[in-house]
Amino acid sequence: MEDTELTVETYDSVFDALAETEAEAANMTARADLLLAIREQVRSWDLPQEQAARRLGLTRPRLNDLLRGKLDKFSLDALVNIATAAGFRLQIVLENEQAA
Repeated sequence: MEDTELTVETYDSVFDALAETEAEAANMTARADLLLAIREQVRSWDLPQEQAARRLGLTRPRLNDLLRGKLDKFSLDALVNIATAAGFRLQIVLENEQAA
């Protein structure tokens, strides 16, 4: 039996581990943050899914995907539009990695 070395890699986030590029990880992180905020907003309305979907300009199955956290089904652009319909005012904050 041979000894095999186990290589352990650490990442700042799960998206850094999943993505092939830093840009892809940043996109996934932004989408996840938006999706979570929208989901919490929708839940706070305490409306049936049909009414919540209509309020967001979505179909009920599309809202269901959002509520189930199916991140791969939503582009950043789509989530920005949904967040706006949910009543959010979006801001983009950029941090210089070299300064951090």
